[in-house]
Amino acid sequence: MTYIAKPSLHHPSLEKNALGFTRRDYEGRISTLCAGCGHDSISASIIQACFEIDLAPHRLAKFSGIGCSSKTPDYFVSPAHGFNAVHGRMPSVLTGANIAAKDLIYLGVSGDGDSASIGLGQFCHAVRRGVNMTYICENNGVYGLTKGQFSATSDRGSKAKKGAENKDSAIDLVMLSLQLGATYVGRSFSGDKSQLVPLIKGALSHKGVSFIDVISPCVAFNNHVGSTKSFDYVRAHNEAVNRMDVITPRAPITAEYAAGELKEVRQHDGSVLRLRKIEDDYNATDRNEALGYLAKKQALGEIVTGLLFVEPDAGDLHDSLNTVDAPLNKLTDADLVPGVAALEKINASLR
Repeated sequence: MTYIAKPSLHHPSLEKNALGFTRRDYEGRISTLCAGCGHDSISASIIQACFEIDLAPHRLAKFSGIGCSSKTPDYFVSPAHGFNAVHGRMPSVLTGANIAAKDLIYLGVSGDGDSASIGLGQFCHAVRRGVNMTYICENNGVYGLTKGQFSATSDRGSKAKKGAENKDSAIDLVMLSLQLGATYVGRSFSGDKSQLVPLIKGALSHKGVSFIDVISPCVAFNNHVGSTKSFDYVRAHNEAVNRMDVITPRAPITAEYAAGELKEVRQHDGSVLRLRKIEDDYNATDRNEALGYLAKKQALGEIVTGLLFVEPDAGDLHDSLNTVDAPLNKLTDADLVPGVAALEKINASLR
């Protein structure tokens, strides 16, 4: 339970990253989610990713809304800044914080109910505005906190635990984020840590909107025969389009891959995404190709995972607004109130 504190003592032999932190330094409180919940695997992947890219914990700002998924930021990187918003409103709170303090690394964690239903408009506008953030949707296709109703990402024809069949079409947040202009888009499975950790590392290192949809089975209400979000279904229908690794400007981060073509994509900050291609004709830097490929595989009933699209030289909301280099929350009164002459010049430009 969360009132039971984790031991603060670290074994001296624990591996440390370039900043001197161990993996334990990126952990949070003890999870209160159901044993075996896919969300806990995502939290573990976030912890591993932050450790491997040498992210200073105090530089991370984590945000969430309401739902099982939105509880998870309590379970990783305790020293980080954090804000738990109301249902569906996390993207606007994160946007406001990003405008004021752009020197932090922003991570929004949400669920399919929080993002695709009450928060769908908020999600759409944050993506289209290009807010510099990593947005992870922990997608289980069900409302776990309120006992198993279908969510907006539940596939048509999928069955609930008690046998009811979903009659509505599903909202595909990956397709939607691509259409809205997200510059780093991926999908993964909570049970595939070897794929998910590099995806999160790349997202946290990317400038612009990074969206990762993670299929995360709900062991209590959506892990049965007839569910398209169960562990067995995703494993049977997973089509991995690529495997990736991330190289930071400081030092390489290695991983093991199956044989295949290697493609390197250098990003704006000097980081390099290394894509291990499984399908030779797939181009992860072509937005239209990604949309077409996803639609084709969706018609075949396959769940495509991996890095689906990346724009190497992406900008963000601050680039669009042409804000100053310094974070707005660090500007002085002299910067914010330049005087009557400056005001008159601005008014003249608008006439």
